Amino acid sequence: MGFFRGLGSTAWAYVRSAPGTYVWLAILFVTTVALHRMSPDFEQQFLRQRSTNIHELSDNPVRVLIASAMWIDGGHWVPYAFLYTVFHAPAERWLGTDRWLTVCAAAHVLATLISEGALLKGIHDGIAPPAAVNTLDIGVSYALAGVIGVLAYRIATPWRYPYIAVVLLVYGLPLTETPTFTDLGHFVSVWIGLACYPLVRGRGKAWNPKETLAALKG
Repeated sequence: MGFFRGLGSTAWAYVRSAPGTYVWLAILFVTTVALHRMSPDFEQQFLRQRSTNIHELSDNPVRVLIASAMWIDGGHWVPYAFLYTVFHAPAERWLGTDRWLTVCAAAHVLATLISEGALLKGIHDGIAPPAAVNTLDIGVSYALAGVIGVLAYRIATPWRYPYIAVVLLVYGLPLTETPTFTDLGHFVSVWIGLACYPLVRGRGKAWNPKETLAALKG
């Protein structure tokens, strides 16, 4: 019993060390439960009004940029709970809530505007259909990609460079096949995270995997 009590205390301390991450995750849990209670037709209409598509961005840019980050398209919350714990929580603990939130906001807003701008150009050039102005575009993946990018600076060199290479490969490969505007948004988000280097200055020593391995070996 004492073991589980200690484990629970450790988990709660970890959650409290990254309040922004877990408040956001709690909001996503509530909104995901709400989505599961909607009929499919109503759900699509409801989400489209909170989507950062071209139509909604033209009419209500601030509202939809905020609202779109509070819903998950597809209704699968558990994978995001895992990803938030692996990436968002360490980033918030390292950077502090204000700087972490700045990275999230920059990636979410700028990647949305750039990707939707590319889609608008595609419509004007006849590559995408006019109906694409109402394409459903909600979710938290741009902010997540931005945080994954900025976490590169949490890793000491030379280990940082393979991490960056893998991240760019994962997000860049979709652009070489049949790219969508969201693929572009994810790739841009990673670069926005990498561009947030000024925010990481003075945030302590970078993690060195070699030192960790040596400590485990005793």
